[in-house]
Amino acid sequence: MAIMITDECINCGACEPECPNNAIYEGGVEWAVSDGTSVTGEYALENGTKVDADHQNDPVEEDFYYISPDKCTECKGFHEEPQCAAVCPVDCCVPDPEREETEELLLARKAKLHL
Repeated sequence: MAIMITDECINCGACEPECPNNAIYEGGVEWAVSDGTSVTGEYALENGTKVDADHQNDPVEEDFYYISPDKCTECKGFHEEPQCAAVCPVDCCVPDPEREETEELLLARKAKLHL
């Protein structure tokens, strides 16, 4: 599963610098695949849409921090546990029940993001 941030988020920002994929953004901020990764050129998002890695995608959430599911690897290949959840003072970084993903898929995503 990718991790998601619930609406209980207090916008403290503790999670953002902990993400090895730069998948966490402040609410209302656009995101790009290339942010903090080595991806350049065309990249296929999980919904099949192909975008330039530098393309500014619409925010997932407007009011509080969010995680781009196209970049979240649950820290697989970097850490033993998702770092956002480890540092969150209100425990609002939780597995997204709508995005069940295998460890193999998460590691493959990591490999695509960090060539």
